[in-house]
Amino acid sequence: MKEIDLGDDPLALDRQVCFALSVASRAVIGVYRPLLEPLGLTHPQYLVMLALWDRSPRSVRDLGRTLHAEPATLSPMLKRLEAVGYLSRQRNRADERELLVQLTDAGTRLREEAEKIPYRVVDILGADVAELQQLHTALNWIIAAASPAEPPAESD
Repeated sequence: MKEIDLGDDPLALDRQVCFALSVASRAVIGVYRPLLEPLGLTHPQYLVMLALWDRSPRSVRDLGRTLHAEPATLSPMLKRLEAVGYLSRQRNRADERELLVQLTDAGTRLREEAEKIPYRVVDILGADVAELQQLHTALNWIIAAASPAEPPAESD
């Protein structure tokens, strides 16, 4: 086993990866909040829309895997996005157990406004894009290392 040096106090708050990630997450989401308000989106709803702008239609199960979210967490969010007219939900005709989520015309048009957001975030953070890409790579490594193995696919 590899020897790990955690310093004098391995429980010091300012040395905890979980603390830094938690604070960074809240801070970055706080940067997004005023940018998303004019679009009528919360940050979790924005993530759903990003996934749908990438590919639509998608099953709820596929959205859950992509967003690392449970279908029970997604369901109320999808209902709200449907209520404002950004997406529609319907059963897959080929497999009634599967619920498909698809962008509406309004949801597709919203993408044009949303395209400005990443540029504003980079500007607000005052970071170099290359640094943010390195951070993104490191965070994806942490996500992969901390995530359990993918369970076998199930239907919706």
